Amino acid sequence: MLELRPTCEHCNTPLPPDALNARICSYECTFCAECAETILGNVCPNCGGGFAPRPIRPARNWKNGNCLANDPASTTVKYRPADLAAHAELHARLADVPPQLR
Repeated sequence: MLELRPTCEHCNTPLPPDALNARICSYECTFCAECAETILGNVCPNCGGGFAPRPIRPARNWKNGNCLANDPASTTVKYRPADLAAHAELHARLADVPPQLR
């Protein structure tokens, strides 16, 4: 189950469980849409993968207890701003490779 990390790893913007601007890679590296799209160019600085909108866990128990009350979001902040110089090199290598082929 996704951790639903509470903030953007790069700029530390709060990303509550229902945030529509949360983006994740396949390793759950979590960034706000602004950082993922504008600053990082859809290349995760940690793994090189692409980003997708983070799913929103139901706040209400619609079925079988699958909700935030039973499976709360993480409170552990992973604030580790990207090294933008190093990321520029990674981005240059991967920018023309679609995320599904990386």
